[in-house]
Amino acid sequence: MHLSTSVASLAVAVSSLCLTAPLLARQDPPKAPDAPAAVRDGLLLRTNDAFDGYTLFAPLQSGTTYLIDMDGKVAHEWKHGFGSSANYLLDNGRLLFISRVDDNPVFFGGGICGRIRELEWNGAVAWEYVLSTDKRILHHDVELLPNGNVLAIAWEHLTPAEAVARGRDPKQLDKHGLWPDVVLEIQPTRPSGGKIVWEWRAADHFVQDFDDSKAGFGAIGAFAGRIDINGEHRDTPPMSAAELERWKEDQRKLRELGYAGGEEEADPDAPAEKRRPGGDMLHLNSVDYHAEHDLIVVSSPRFHELWILDHSTTTEEARGNKGGRYGKGGEILYRWGNPRMYGAGTREDQMLFGQHQPNWIPDGSPGAGNLLVFNNGDQRKSGDYSTVDELALPFDPKRGFTRAAGQSFGPKAPLWSYSAPKREDFFSFFISGAQRLPNGNTLICSGQQGRLFEVTNDHRIVWEYLNPYGGDLPATFGGADPNKGKGSGPVRPTSVFRATRIAPDHPGVAKLRR
Repeated sequence: MHLSTSVASLAVAVSSLCLTAPLLARQDPPKAPDAPAAVRDGLLLRTNDAFDGYTLFAPLQSGTTYLIDMDGKVAHEWKHGFGSSANYLLDNGRLLFISRVDDNPVFFGGGICGRIRELEWNGAVAWEYVLSTDKRILHHDVELLPNGNVLAIAWEHLTPAEAVARGRDPKQLDKHGLWPDVVLEIQPTRPSGGKIVWEWRAADHFVQDFDDSKAGFGAIGAFAGRIDINGEHRDTPPMSAAELERWKEDQRKLRELGYAGGEEEADPDAPAEKRRPGGDMLHLNSVDYHAEHDLIVVSSPRFHELWILDHSTTTEEARGNKGGRYGKGGEILYRWGNPRMYGAGTREDQMLFGQHQPNWIPDGSPGAGNLLVFNNGDQRKSGDYSTVDELALPFDPKRGFTRAAGQSFGPKAPLWSYSAPKREDFFSFFISGAQRLPNGNTLICSGQQGRLFEVTNDHRIVWEYLNPYGGDLPATFGGADPNKGKGSGPVRPTSVFRATRIAPDHPGVAKLRR
């Protein structure tokens, strides 16, 4: 992967695409069936303009990861028996994925995992790492590094007293405390275990303007590299009784799917005016790595922002604001999507809405060095609809990320964006992702529906597949009716966290070429 080497070159790219954008043709997507079970092979559309290869995905409520060909036929599968989120095919043909363990006594919520596994092509376990304690638990995503180590995201538990001491508004706490995220680099010890060799902790970078007698007090706008400990509820009206009940119902459906743990996320003893019960203030849902510049991008849908961090720091430097290649330690180098979170904008400036999977477009694909992000679009003022957005970053390898004093980080708008002609026809309120392909097309996973489709730069759909699999695991991964809620409601057994297109010459699929 490669970032643009100058702000000037980015400006030229932005200008050229902006000039051509109004001329792009759009095509209505084929209408997907409401009942995935009615689809026999899953394939709805294939054209010659699609990028050839295999597609890797795992239904949330399934113990199988699938690799399908362009006709929607299963080319290979790994029957591991675990509900999983992120899945990756490695060059050696192994499958790297993150999955659920038994319910944790402290943590719960969407994306909860606890276990990383690496499977051989034949399904044998090559490596397993488990982190699920009363202090930390893995969730959502992993990323293989060039050195063979693995980046992972975990929640870290702060008691209510510890959170108040850091400046959290006590009215925005319940018995669960606060769960700021950590990013861990794990050195595998095969066949089981590993050593944490680097970490970044969100809790080391809090700022707050709530209580001048507590730690981290200061003006939010003066510390763009820090995280407002009250940010996710700042200037947000309290939930009404009806909104709170709707939120609880959404959480119940996520638990039935197996995507969230615990019996009841909302604290029944918590005051009704709470905006969001529970301690998951950031909910980092993805991690991606840029090797050339040693950068990490993560996504916080609760802040409606993506953040870029400096991986070149030591763990000690990552705790502070000095050191590393870019001289800022573990502070956020770049953030985009919701500038009011660092005092540089208002609600009118918000661009991301509950987003997932920001990832660098790799070398060899059009837009290399830009970021691609699935913008879920829940609760946009203009209505609920999803987009896939491409961002040209204001980055210079020598100076890092640039912005004018007192201004928000650019760009002002995406370089390229996909939405359905009838916008509400494309909407996934949770999970989902997108991948830029070498031919310039973009593979999109509309996760809620389990709908995978490929679009060209001019928004034509050239391949489409509706996932027919899922529901083979019990709805709670613990003995409930596996068909409960199948094909109905906002969350389905066929929902897919993410999908990845694998090129036909990828070394990981060499066995399929024999």
